[in-house]
Formats: sequence, C-alpha cells, structure tokens
Amino acid sequence: MTTAPRKLHIKSFGCQMNVYDAQRMVDTLAPEGFVETANADDADLVILNTCHIREKASEKVYSELGKLRLAKAEAAQHGKQMNVVVAGCVAQAEGDEIIRRAPVVDVVVGPQSYHNLPQLLAKARDGERALDTDFPVEDKFGFLPAPKPAAIRARGISAFVTVQEGCDKFCTFCVVPYTRGAEVSRPVAKIIEDTERLADNGVREITLIGQNVNGYHGEGPDGRPWALGQLIFRLAEIPGIARIRYSTSHPRDVEDTLIAAHRDLPQLMPFVHLPVQSGSDRILAAMNRKHTAADYRRVIERFRSARQDIAFTSDFIVGFPGETEQDFADTLALVTQIGYAGAYSFKYSPRPGTPAAELQETVSQADMDERLTRLQTLIDSQQAAFNKAAVGKTVDVLFERAARNPGQIVGRTAFLQPAHVMASEDIIGKILPVQVESLERYSLIGTLATATHPPLSSSELSQPVLTATGA
Repeated sequence: MTTAPRKLHIKSFGCQMNVYDAQRMVDTLAPEGFVETANADDADLVILNTCHIREKASEKVYSELGKLRLAKAEAAQHGKQMNVVVAGCVAQAEGDEIIRRAPVVDVVVGPQSYHNLPQLLAKARDGERALDTDFPVEDKFGFLPAPKPAAIRARGISAFVTVQEGCDKFCTFCVVPYTRGAEVSRPVAKIIEDTERLADNGVREITLIGQNVNGYHGEGPDGRPWALGQLIFRLAEIPGIARIRYSTSHPRDVEDTLIAAHRDLPQLMPFVHLPVQSGSDRILAAMNRKHTAADYRRVIERFRSARQDIAFTSDFIVGFPGETEQDFADTLALVTQIGYAGAYSFKYSPRPGTPAAELQETVSQADMDERLTRLQTLIDSQQAAFNKAAVGKTVDVLFERAARNPGQIVGRTAFLQPAHVMASEDIIGKILPVQVESLERYSLIGTLATATHPPLSSSELSQPVLTATGA
C-alpha cells in the first residue's frame, strides 16, 4: 500500500535568490514525500519564504500568518495536521520574535539551514517548535540534494544556478550581510555539474545568481580562485546551453574576464543588471557604496566598449537620509545620460540593525513620493522607448511555454522582454526569429519570421534609447 503524497505550498517574496531557495526546499523535501500545490488551504506544509530588503517586510509576514492561523485551525477541525514554516531573511533576522509572536508557526529556518528542514519538521510533527538560524561553519552549499530530472523538466527551459551567496560590501542601508552572511562561492566543478545536469534535462538558459554574483571567487579545477568571467567561459562550452545570464552585480567587482565574456561569447546575453542606488557622490559615500557616479559611468563604458549593443537595468533609492534636491538631480542626470532598458526604484526605508537606521531621516514622505514619481516617470519613458524600438524589427526569442491565450506561445528576447506568437507548442525550447508587430504593455506581439527577415541585432534595438538620452 502506497502512502499518499503530502502537499507543500511555498510562497516566496523578494529576490531571485528566494525563487532559487524555494526550489532548493522543494528538492530537499521531495524525498520526504512532499509534492507542490498552488493552494495553501489544501497543503500539509506551508512555507513563507521571506525577504527583508523592502519596507514593512515583517508586517507582510504577520499578515500572511494571520490567514494561515485560520487555515490551520480549519484543517485541525477535519483531523488534518498543517505545519507552518517561516524561512528566508526575515526568519534569519527575527526568528526569536516570530516564535514569540506567532504560535501558528512550527518552524523558523534561516537561508543557511534549509538542508535541516526534514529534521526540523520531524520535531514539529512531534509537537516541538523548532528554530534554526545559525550560520554554519561548513560550506553552506554542500548539503542539498541534486534536483531530480523530473523536477528540472517541470521548471521549464530556464533555470537559476546559484554560484555565490552572502555579501561583504556592508552598504549602510542593506541587511544582506546580516541575514545571508559573508560571501561564499561554490567550486567551479559543482557549478559545471549542476549546469550539465540541467542541460541534459532540457534547460536551454541559465541565470547565475548571488547576492554579489560578480564577486564570485570559487575554486577552479587548477586549484586557484576563478572570477565570474572565467566561469562563464567554461559554462558556455556545455552543449545545450544556449543562453547565459547573471544577477545581481556590484559596480566595484566588474573584472576584465567578465568584460571579455561579453565581447566574445554569443551565449552571454547583452543585458546587465548593475545597481547604482544614487547618482550623487555624497549620497553614495553615505551609503558606503565605495564607488562614485563617475566610477559607475566608467564601468558602463567598459561594457559598451566590448559590446555596443548591451543594455542595462539598475536599482535606485530615493530619499536616503540627507538627500537634497541637488543630490536627487544628480540621480536624474545619471539616468538620463546612461539610458536604461528598465530599473527598480524605491523610497528609502530603514532596516533595523543597519548603520543607516541610526541616521536622522531628513527627507519628508511627501518629498520622497514626489521624487520617486519623477524618477520612475523618467525610467518608464526610457523603457517604453527601448521596447518601442523593436516594433517592425526581427528579434531572436527563446520560447518557454504556452501563454494564457489559446494557441499563443510566449518566450523572451535577449533583453528579457516577453514575446508572444501564435504557434504550436513544438517551438518551446527553440530560439527563433520573431517579426515584432506591436506592443501590449511590456510584451512584444509578433509572428514567426521567415528566413528573409534577419534577426535584429541588439545594437539596433537599443539605439533609440541611447540616442535619445545622449549617451
């Protein structure tokens, strides 16, 4: 007699690393008989995979826990045990408080301890609440099982591969060094092994991820530390991997082999997320970013000198303590000069335990709101121009899955733009040229192109934005 599988629901907040961590937890719990479900109310185990970067992160967690308290009580009335886990960075930062405030929670586990989930859940099933937020002495990447082929195929043709975790930069506004720990890089051999397994199971595109991914310094086959660029050159040799991406980078850690990889490797996409946070040198110094606006511009030029068609996205914080109108004007000037394909902008909010939380907030909420609107309007105009440049042109698209509209297949361009065509599902996993006919919000709408339409080069695609912004 076979035992019915137990249902697992994971809700992730925040960054790509959390999406990857959710996959790690699924793989860790699969041998315990858990299968994923999209319905929390129907789950035997619910995991909130939390992020501590943005404002009101803790409030979101407790709001979700309030809903789960009712679901757990209803499950108990029907003789069913539901376990609730809080994982991720909020768990790491506030584990004891979560245990104290939220009796509904059975397990609190930090990002470095997901390999312990089966043991922690065993305690919970015995009625013992469990907390594990210690930073391990051992290699934090060494404990987790490799995903099974079926799990890889279920995730589609694109996959995350973690190469680095933690951060040593200690920006004054950021909690990552306190919740994720010091920088640790995986050995090159382990990353190659993971990537080959993914390729063997149909993955065509990988995104290398880490809190400071271009600070990668994992041990290479020669026993020496390899830089990210060296790693990418090696991964590009793996049959079946057609596209490589990476995120998130720090401007100070852009080394020469990474620039060379963008110059020489067609598999490496010409699309870089390079957060700057502010265009003001005074604010950058207060943030402990360890670079100036001019330094950042020089990094951009290094990329563009290697590959002129490259496009950029970034992160910005408005209203950091002490930010004046002139400081904000410097940020607008930098955005205007560089010309982004998109960016994320946020109002500053203090994170407990960070140095910036001790600073006096001198920017009013009204001023923050007004500045954020001005900045996002500029960014949106650049993104709209970037996308509009594709209309009437032909772009290469890696097709990923069936879209919501019947008969429509969706994929992504080299610049991560969603592109929709009417076609059969046998194009999934292929890179094909698409004649772009129109835009629908941020998506490109088109038809499969014939051989008479050469694919649009990324320099043609990005040119209108660069010209318009005077870069």
